[in-house]
Amino acid sequence: MQDSSFPHLSRQRIARILDPQQQLCREDVLWMLEYIKKKVADEDSGLTELSQPRLLQNFHGFAEAAMSMLQPAHSSARDADRLRRYLREASHGLLP
Repeated sequence: MQDSSFPHLSRQRIARILDPQQQLCREDVLWMLEYIKKKVADEDSGLTELSQPRLLQNFHGFAEAAMSMLQPAHSSARDADRLRRYLREASHGLLP
C-alpha cells in the first residue's frame, strides 16, 4: 500500500494493538513484528538516535515477542499485557 493514508492506518493499528482495552490477536502481533522488522531493514532514522543499550533492549523485546509466537496460544490478560510490553520495548524509537 503506497498511498498517503498508509502512515495514518499504521498509527491507528499500532495504537489499537498496544491498547490494553483491545483484544490482542496473533495476526496483530505478527503484523507489529513485521512492521518493526521493516523499519529496521529500512534503517529508520529513529534507530540512529538510540544508544547501544537501548538497541539491545529493543532487540530483547523483539526476540521475546517473536518467541512467544512459538508457544501455544494463551488468552489471559496477563499474557497479552506481557506481550504488549515486549512490543512496546521492541518498537521504542520507531513508532510514528
